[in-house]
Amino acid sequence: MTRPPTTSGPVVSGLEHGHYAAKQIFCKDRLIAWSHRRRFEAGLQMAARFRGQQVLDYGCGDGTFLALLLAGPSAPARAVGVELDDYQVDDCRRRLAGRPGLSFDRIASLDDDDDRTHHARYDGVVCMEVLEHVVDLPPVIDRLRRILKADGTLVVSVPVETGLPLILKQAIRCVAGWRGIGDYPGTSTYTWREYGASLSAGRQPHLVRPVYGEDGPMPFHDHKGFNWRALGDRLAERFLIERVVASPIPWLGPRLATQVWFIARPRPIV
Repeated sequence: MTRPPTTSGPVVSGLEHGHYAAKQIFCKDRLIAWSHRRRFEAGLQMAARFRGQQVLDYGCGDGTFLALLLAGPSAPARAVGVELDDYQVDDCRRRLAGRPGLSFDRIASLDDDDDRTHHARYDGVVCMEVLEHVVDLPPVIDRLRRILKADGTLVVSVPVETGLPLILKQAIRCVAGWRGIGDYPGTSTYTWREYGASLSAGRQPHLVRPVYGEDGPMPFHDHKGFNWRALGDRLAERFLIERVVASPIPWLGPRLATQVWFIARPRPIV
């Protein structure tokens, strides 16, 4: 049985063998591990509202968040994790098998017109550190809206990659990359002009974002050029944003935080 280092969170077996958990909450760099643990702790607090309900984790990665949620005092009645590729889904099913109410599936299953199992099904949808990587965002936001109940809640976390936090994070990523730790081997570099645009970024996209894997089935962005306020405006087209919360230190506010959370409810469909 394993607990993330130096946290008082729930004890969960097999957690340390997850692909992302090993590089994040179990990272040997204390600062990186602390930042990721605080993100998970914030997510667990926000997901406590789904106790006894049905929740879906969109882009669940290695299943760490759902495993922690189900092991805690605010466990949902049913939890579903969805991912893009078969490898991640199969790995989650293997490592986290036998937990009542927990299942994993491919994201493609959410769009199956012949199987409306997921349509307006979930009281809560959690999406942590995913939307910053999405190249074609509108269909994903529409999908999140479609699978939520009319009175459901969307909980989204994304990184802050503008302003002063960008300078701090790029420095940490570079040092971590040099030391061969964390999950930052392909961090994009910035020119001085790009740093200037990022420091003064408003609500509009401020950089042309690089796209990776364009020849494959899953093109994606890295963190470079991501603008959390621009994402908030896109989410507001389909959701009513109730709260914006900073992490890992809430009182610093989003502009000085490393992550930001959106708590939102679906807009009525007209």
